[in-house]
Amino acid sequence: MTRWSVNCSLLYTDLPLLERPAAAAADGFTAVEFWWPWPVAVPDDREVDAFIAAVENAGVRLTGLNFFAGDMPGGDRGVVSWPGRSRELLDNIPVVAAIGERLGCRAFNALYGNRIDGADAAEQDELAAELLTACAKGVSGTVLLEPVSGAPRYPLLTAADAVAVLDRLGDVPNLGLLADFYHLAVNGDDVAAVIDRHAARIAHVQIADAPGRGAPGSGELPLRQWIDDVYAAGYDGYIGLEYRAERPGAFTWLPREQRAADPAPGTRP
Repeated sequence: MTRWSVNCSLLYTDLPLLERPAAAAADGFTAVEFWWPWPVAVPDDREVDAFIAAVENAGVRLTGLNFFAGDMPGGDRGVVSWPGRSRELLDNIPVVAAIGERLGCRAFNALYGNRIDGADAAEQDELAAELLTACAKGVSGTVLLEPVSGAPRYPLLTAADAVAVLDRLGDVPNLGLLADFYHLAVNGDDVAAVIDRHAARIAHVQIADAPGRGAPGSGELPLRQWIDDVYAAGYDGYIGLEYRAERPGAFTWLPREQRAADPAPGTRP
């Protein structure tokens, strides 16, 4: 049975952030994921408590959370490889870890970061290796590395790009590939081949259709086939719904009775 998780940073954007977990629950979902919810690496404790309460009170499970990634609306895509911003990420790690512990989240996306003018690419990669290791040591769960599209200076475009980084960090056990089928397809990757070749490295899956990054069925990607393929290859995690769509029709493609495929929060190790 497919296990769905709603990305509340791209969906329900007509609502205040703290109202989105309850909206997902009202639509029949039992799991949600978020990008980093704040514009700073270390938010006020009261803000963190309010976020945790919003998820708990909605009765949903938090299945994915990003580390601080800079100014995402402004074009930043992570600070893992960004010289001069290491302190922000290092300060962010214990906050991420604490949220994970309190909400039972075990998947944490560490966006690699864009290439920076004036910075040597090899030095950025060395920094990324150091900070990804720190992220992995700092949380209880899996740190995810994601190829993304739409960011010209982001160096990880294909699954092979991300796996090469994972291979360089082969002695770090809790790192995995975040396979967003939309990003991979838009970047020209052969998604079926990625599943076949890298299934053992895939630790989380996200989807959107293309063109347009809309709901499944709005574009041309064989998302259902790829989902079946990744589960058949041994993946047993969630499928993150990370697409753009306005309510009330954002989930008409998915019958309500199929949305709550997850046990009640707190029952899964």
